[in-house]
Amino acid sequence: MIEPPSREQIDAARAYEALFVPALFRPWAAVVADAAGLKPGQRVLDVACGTGVLAREAAARVGSSGRVLGLDPSPGMIAVAAEHAPHIEWRCGSAESLPFPEDSFDAVVSQFGLMFFADRSQAIREMMRVLVPGGRMVIAVWNSLESMPAYSAEVELLERTAGRPAADALRAPFVLGNLTELAVFFAEAGVRKGGIESRQGMAEFPSIRTMVEADLRGWLPVMGINLTDDRIDAILLEAEHALAAYRTADNRIAFPVSAHVATGEKV
Repeated sequence: MIEPPSREQIDAARAYEALFVPALFRPWAAVVADAAGLKPGQRVLDVACGTGVLAREAAARVGSSGRVLGLDPSPGMIAVAAEHAPHIEWRCGSAESLPFPEDSFDAVVSQFGLMFFADRSQAIREMMRVLVPGGRMVIAVWNSLESMPAYSAEVELLERTAGRPAADALRAPFVLGNLTELAVFFAEAGVRKGGIESRQGMAEFPSIRTMVEADLRGWLPVMGINLTDDRIDAILLEAEHALAAYRTADNRIAFPVSAHVATGEKV
């Protein structure tokens, strides 16, 4: 039996939805849905759905005649996803052991989760297993840190002010950014009739402080790094200078990001 989410898990998921989804993840939902070629009436599974931004996009495309199911290991994420879209099916579960029979879905999609799976190859095999023959899998991962100048600057700031473990926690989302290595991985995982396309986008936060504090108080603790309030305050002060090049005229922060969108088809 799955434990109900704690108040802390729900609060963290709500912060994720409020801060990270509009700034980073919402713009990519349409990109992934386009790559999957979603159509009315299809059955779609969103793996590592978080608070459900991609599942919501999929539901709008498949319509009332289709079916969308979002799956995530975090009960807090699932609870908040259900708050935003109660008409979508939500379930706690692992990408490495999808609780569905073979040939269950016309499309399986996942954005910015593969980097954190315990067994990435097993997760890919599971996604392909639950597809119908001819079904399409689409997975988005962030490009390399070197292609993300604002995040590179933030990582350098953390390395200098908080140490290597904190900096490595912020490096983690970009570990699958090498395009050549990513192509080899998908081929070795058995993905056929597909490819990888690199796409460009923009990220935008209300302020430098909002962006960096979301990472320090939201992301780093998820990765096991908890900084003191004094350390956080000092980093936020330095961040105003380290990221000043990306401050807009109205004091927001906007910067380019890029991702790899991988597709595969079940033969």
